[in-house]
Amino acid sequence: MRLTVFWRRAALTLAYLLLISCSSVSEKDGAPRKVPDISQIPDAVPKVEPRSKYGNPAQYEVFGKSYYTLTSAEGYREKGIASWYGTKFHGRRTSSGEIYDMYEMTAAHKTLPLPSYVEVTNLENGRRVVVKVNDRGPFHDNRLIDLSYSAATKLGIVAKGTGLVEVRAITPGSASKRVTSIKRESQPVKSASSAAMFLQVGAFSSLNRAEQVKSRLQQDIADSVTIMPVSGVQGTLYRVRVGPLASVAYGDDLAARLVGLGFRDSHIVVD
Repeated sequence: MRLTVFWRRAALTLAYLLLISCSSVSEKDGAPRKVPDISQIPDAVPKVEPRSKYGNPAQYEVFGKSYYTLTSAEGYREKGIASWYGTKFHGRRTSSGEIYDMYEMTAAHKTLPLPSYVEVTNLENGRRVVVKVNDRGPFHDNRLIDLSYSAATKLGIVAKGTGLVEVRAITPGSASKRVTSIKRESQPVKSASSAAMFLQVGAFSSLNRAEQVKSRLQQDIADSVTIMPVSGVQGTLYRVRVGPLASVAYGDDLAARLVGLGFRDSHIVVD
């Protein structure tokens, strides 16, 4: 009985933290008026820390959608779209209980344990940063991670608002060497063609079903539609994808259009 009451209280606390840190719409988010020298702000240094008391429920719900917290960050690696948050949330409490500081190297993630440390690579210019994940979000469809203003500035995505990234978890105390931000930014810049963005409409065990979906899409949209087979332990899956897409904004608009056509599970993927 006591355990049930504890988890109810924990869920209510998390919901409150999520609301005060992520869902206010009365203010406009943005960059600070006085831009600091971001080059003097060091990357986060991974270290062993206790888990947030209220930031790691097994499951939570935001805007009617359920999310499931990972029990460990070890081995986590994923590509997707990064966004960033700044003045609107500066000084507010994060989902982990820490105060959000847009000048620190932090980030928000929907499922990684709080806190976690990750290396984020901008796939369009090769820049990398290490950040501490101490908040929940972003709760916008097709977004993987929400970066602090400083982290987004170092990666070069502030002006655009979003960027194609790879997020890789770092285990504190691991043997992997950490490279300073200055050295990272002096590395050869990758071509933007090294990252491609698609809208994945579905993954099917039947090739015939995948071809039916492809045929239906080609009747309604002018974009290129392809079927990508992927072999796994449970057999071959046929992924139906639209793209490559010209921009994140276009991907968002196309996803919204497909909902109206009955395709509710489409999401942006980055290869």
